[in-house]
Amino acid sequence: MKRIARIVFIKIPVAFFAITFILVLALRWVPVYVTPLMLCRSIEYKNDPGFSTQKKWTSYRNISPELAKAVIAGEDNRFPDHNGFDWQEMQKAINDHRNKGKRLRGASTISQQTAKNVFLFPSHSFIRKAFEAYFTVLIELLWGKERIMEVYLNVAEMGKGIYGAEAAAVQLFSKNAAELTSREASLIAACLPNPLQRKADRPSAYVSKRARQIRMLTNKLEYPEWISRN
Repeated sequence: MKRIARIVFIKIPVAFFAITFILVLALRWVPVYVTPLMLCRSIEYKNDPGFSTQKKWTSYRNISPELAKAVIAGEDNRFPDHNGFDWQEMQKAINDHRNKGKRLRGASTISQQTAKNVFLFPSHSFIRKAFEAYFTVLIELLWGKERIMEVYLNVAEMGKGIYGAEAAAVQLFSKNAAELTSREASLIAACLPNPLQRKADRPSAYVSKRARQIRMLTNKLEYPEWISRN
């Protein structure tokens, strides 16, 4: 029993930490070409003849800084300053749920979304959330904010079969990611919560309104210097 306990409680956790540490460290420099979500979508739409995966890795310097600003404004206002978790937003979500009866909404940061997209299959279990938190801590420690943003802008689902800024710019606006305007970036950001239903190139009234709100907030927020270092 002691041997089994040692394997289960010591050797397996140590091996898991070592493997994941090395993997996350390597991805500080190695592009992320495929994610679990991409695999899931390919299986989900395997019988759809019109479905294809569109993705092209591009470095952060080849992505318009307007897109980074827009996703921060739309998804995670405190991204440059938090440690991977926005405790203020989490508490606000809990208070709204308790005091106003609102549905408990997610308060995932860009760091958490990146960790989920790169390392985990989509699910809503507490176990998955625990692993998400673990990988969030690792990428905050080993990657830093600029690399997290670079990876996020390359793997985020931005439409049906569309992943990352370059594919989104080409497929939705017939241009390169570096050429995205503030309006186009805001439209993409407005669709991120539900990219399979919302269309940045054919925005509904709601998406257009949300994009305008994001643009207004973008002009009010302060950003670190690396955001515009292209």
